[in-house]
Amino acid sequence: MSEISVRRSGALGISATRILTHTVLYLILTIGAIVATIPMLWTLSSSLKDTAHIFTLRVQWLPDPIIWRNYVDLFERLPFLRFIGNTLLIVVSNVIAAVLTGSLVAYAFARLRAPGRNFLFLVVISTMLLPSQVTLIPRYIIFNKLNMIDTYWPLVIPGWLGGGAFEIFLFRQFFLSLPVELDDAARIDGCSTLRIYWSIVMPLSKPVIATIAIFNFIWAWSDFFGALIYLNSMEKFTLPLGLATLQRSAEWSTRWELVMAGAVISLIPMLVIFFLGQKYFVQGISLTGVKA
Repeated sequence: MSEISVRRSGALGISATRILTHTVLYLILTIGAIVATIPMLWTLSSSLKDTAHIFTLRVQWLPDPIIWRNYVDLFERLPFLRFIGNTLLIVVSNVIAAVLTGSLVAYAFARLRAPGRNFLFLVVISTMLLPSQVTLIPRYIIFNKLNMIDTYWPLVIPGWLGGGAFEIFLFRQFFLSLPVELDDAARIDGCSTLRIYWSIVMPLSKPVIATIAIFNFIWAWSDFFGALIYLNSMEKFTLPLGLATLQRSAEWSTRWELVMAGAVISLIPMLVIFFLGQKYFVQGISLTGVKA
């Protein structure tokens, strides 16, 4: 009986320690989530005020009065719907390109046997060490020679040229975690390499596809630098560039409540996409490092 009691007390001690550890972790995560949410709540609150109330020393979380007119003024002052449409065009193209071309290249690295395959993969991964500013001038010169400045092509074409190194890495790591026996069984049934890729591997890759799609959606949706370099006409501006117009225009004084309203509108799609795909997002991140 004494041995059983000792075991029970030990199990209770381990259980209590585990509960305490989980409680502390959840408390830390909750505090972190609250801290991360504060800037978004302040932006939402400021979007419903006038400029005078935004810059008061005393922070007023609940606007008094609530000025919904700010959102109407935003769409009246700028072609905001046009900015959203332009941004969506670029975002959809980049997301599709990242998924299709990135997965194709990664499938070749993961499944096809070829001399120098691992070396080429290391070369691709090493390009992640290069900041985009290093290749900015050569890319600008190339697109300028092709008469593509002030068009969407410089923001769309690079995504269709094999995807990015990050996307290739995530796809390859996930593909390596899939059993090779699936490919062998499909070949026995007469499937070609592309058929295996499209009909077997891709349907099993929903977590990593969602992860790549979310990353590229957020990147393309919030890309300010690329649009600033290549776009000149206001009717072609993307959402981040259109928001910047509110701050640097010589015609109007800066109305920060409109800037905040625009920031809130630009945040909504990213939050929606993340919450809808967070299950696959977390799963994709956790599975991409299963096999090297």
